Amino acid sequence: MSKKILCIMSGGMDSTLVAYIMKAQHYDIVALHFNYGQRTISKELECFRAICDDLNINSTYEIDLDFFKIIGASALTDHTIDVPVGGLEEGVPVTYVPFRNGIFLSIATAIAEKEGCESIAIGVVQEDSSGYPDCRDAFIQSFTQSANLGTRDETKLTIQMPLVHLQKSQIVQEALRLNVPLHLTWSCYQNDDRACGVCDSCRLRLRGFENAEVKDPIEYV
Repeated sequence: MSKKILCIMSGGMDSTLVAYIMKAQHYDIVALHFNYGQRTISKELECFRAICDDLNINSTYEIDLDFFKIIGASALTDHTIDVPVGGLEEGVPVTYVPFRNGIFLSIATAIAEKEGCESIAIGVVQEDSSGYPDCRDAFIQSFTQSANLGTRDETKLTIQMPLVHLQKSQIVQEALRLNVPLHLTWSCYQNDDRACGVCDSCRLRLRGFENAEVKDPIEYV
């Protein structure tokens, strides 16, 4: 019997690499994507579907959440708040979506239990991220304990976060080693045709490729 894992996949480079790592470890992947009112919602969904096709994933979930647009508070979901383009800043940036990973993981836990998955995989990166508190190793470990307390006794989930302590350049190098189709991934916070190159996410991605001494295959403005 194959081992099953639920992969939370945004269509971005990090979560895509995680899915390919799990494929290399011979997991049967259940793919989960969230449409939560983010600015690049259509592009991310397009990327998610293309990546699932490349991985030959048959079991997919596309969950629509209007909750984050209702509460606002983030430049990713509230169009009255500008996406910062002045470079990486200290502290928690305005692109932080309140407790997004906690909510995503809660839904993922329900689906993983239903599907009989032994694990959930998420592409959080602590060391080289935008400073989001819900990407921290300690938070994911704490959530794992809560998830197992709140599910059936026979449900014993682990949460895998293989990238959590990597730098972006290491993520690029590992993606190339596993032949991840990076041209199918999307990181830009504000554009869905050509990446802006100046938002936090684009800057982190471009810096990762630069430090890895490789050209990013996606198109920028």
